[in-house]
This record gives sequence, structure tokens and C-alpha cells, in this order.
Amino acid sequence: MASLFGSSSDMVIQPVAENGCEFLLAIDEKGLYLTTSKYVDSNMADPNRYTGARVGMDRRLAALGLDAASIAAANQHRVKKFGEGEIKKKVNPLKASKRAMRG
Repeated sequence: MASLFGSSSDMVIQPVAENGCEFLLAIDEKGLYLTTSKYVDSNMADPNRYTGARVGMDRRLAALGLDAASIAAANQHRVKKFGEGEIKKKVNPLKASKRAMRG
């Protein structure tokens, strides 16, 4: 199931080496980001998705010889859309029972 905060293996595009460190290039609804294998499929929130780490991502990828725009366009199928039947709103049984009593 897709996570609002974590990274999953189906979001990962390819491994990338930057300054001797191994990263994973991933994509979500906000675009491309670099993460580590520590956060992929780990049930932990991935700070690489929700911090300032995305600032300058196009420049970082260009320095590595990667074209961010074409990679993002080619991998849009990996982006999970929330609210399209995957996550359903939970129903509070107490409120539901009160609605049934009124109607």
C-alpha cells in the first residue's frame, strides 16, 4: 500500500552515486528526490521526501549527468495518486450509528 510519508521500492528509479555515497533516485507526487536504502520499504517516514533536501534537485542531477525533466516524465507511472480508491476514509461507528437513528 502506498504511504504518505515513507518511500517504497516501486518509487525507486535507479541507484545514483554522489560524492562517494550511494543514493536511490525516487519519484513521488512532488517530483524527484534522493533517498537511501534505509528508508525504502521500512515503515519509517522518509525525511528526504519532506525536508529541504529537494531544493536544487535539478542542479544536483545535472551535475551527475542526469536530465531531471526527462527522468520525471518517463517515470510518472510510478507516482501513486491518493484518493483514487486506495485509501478510504475511516468511518466512526459512533457517528454512523447516530446518523442511522436520525434518519
